[in-house]
Amino acid sequence: MNIPKLSCPRIVIIGGGFGGLSLAQKLNKKEVQVVLIDKNNYHTFQPLLYQVSTGGLEPDSIAYPIRKVLKDYKDFHFRLAEVKKINPKEKSIVTTIGDLSYDYLVIATGSETNFFGNKEIEENAMTMKSIPQSLDLRSLIIENFEQALLTDEMHERDALMNFVIVGGGPTGVELAGALAEIKKGVLPKDYPDLDTRRAQINLVQSGDRILPGMSEKASEKAEEFLEKLGVEIWKNTRVTGYNGKLVTTKTELTFNSATVVWAAGVMGATIKGIDAKELLVRGNRIRVNEFNQIIDYPEIFAIGDVACIENDETPRGHPMMAQPAIQQGKNLAKNLINLLEGKELQPFAYKDKGSMATIGRNKAVADTNRFKFQGVFAWFVWMFVHLFFLIGFRNRAIVFVNWVYNYIRFDREARLIIRPYNRDYSQFKD
Repeated sequence: MNIPKLSCPRIVIIGGGFGGLSLAQKLNKKEVQVVLIDKNNYHTFQPLLYQVSTGGLEPDSIAYPIRKVLKDYKDFHFRLAEVKKINPKEKSIVTTIGDLSYDYLVIATGSETNFFGNKEIEENAMTMKSIPQSLDLRSLIIENFEQALLTDEMHERDALMNFVIVGGGPTGVELAGALAEIKKGVLPKDYPDLDTRRAQINLVQSGDRILPGMSEKASEKAEEFLEKLGVEIWKNTRVTGYNGKLVTTKTELTFNSATVVWAAGVMGATIKGIDAKELLVRGNRIRVNEFNQIIDYPEIFAIGDVACIENDETPRGHPMMAQPAIQQGKNLAKNLINLLEGKELQPFAYKDKGSMATIGRNKAVADTNRFKFQGVFAWFVWMFVHLFFLIGFRNRAIVFVNWVYNYIRFDREARLIIRPYNRDYSQFKD
């Protein structure tokens, strides 16, 4: 890997997400060598991926080069690679560009889509966990409407304009709201010779309410907002299969759809070598102690979505969101320095800053420790928070300008098929 061997300890971080970056930033100017490894050379602001999928933003406005974030940091090295295996006994990792030894290892690989073992859905449904996946979804959405123009078969046309979003969490709710606004404000102008009123947006939730991680008031208001936008919400409905054409559920309800987006769950993105069953808990997450140390491996740590701190307050671990990852990264940076200096480690204490979701234009819900609010004010708060946490002034400026333009013109300029998503449409014919 061509990384110099120094006398100071080497800390290897796997993953350039929220947790990995916050850790690396806090280790600046410390007497350590930091090596950050990621399969992408950029950090992705995942909360806005749905806007890339729906043409509201271009991908470069929510991505930022990792090297630029940490360019002036002392003894910092970035390598573009994928980690294949961890060898705890040898204190080394195996990557696509070679092996590397470590003194301390931090796993910050985040999460990946959880299909709960359903291979059929995994093969045919779309996901939205990365920029390439979001671009694929954007292309498919537009291609489906282009294809709908070419068919005289009403059944086929309806399937091409029928969207099924599985999962009523923030991702599913925000995507459903964005698609509903496209149906209302964009499609009639782009496809005047197509009856876009027949387009359907279906949000399918296995539980008895959407946004289950938020307050009941937020769930009720979000449902009200979505229904006003024309979204069909199906609660207590579990999707059991999707063959690329037909969506089946545990009930008699079925959907003929060319576009199914799976937003029903995530699981920890573990790495071979630290994937033994005794190390993992619910959701394929790595069990760690209050210092984010992996049990039986005191020199290996895990933070963010892939880590799970089980205690009386958090029996299922912390939420798999950005804030726990950021806070764990900052706390671990302090503990790594304390460890090197022989000081006492500080247990991680999560400060819940609340949660929020936007449903569309002037519509959002927000829960904080003290207040719960919905509507226009929540929408402005949502925009401010997301702009604040974006990395880089350019990205903030571009996103802000795009939002203002989209709001004034009721338009989404980035509805481009940059990378075609090849789909066999013959299956939708009668």
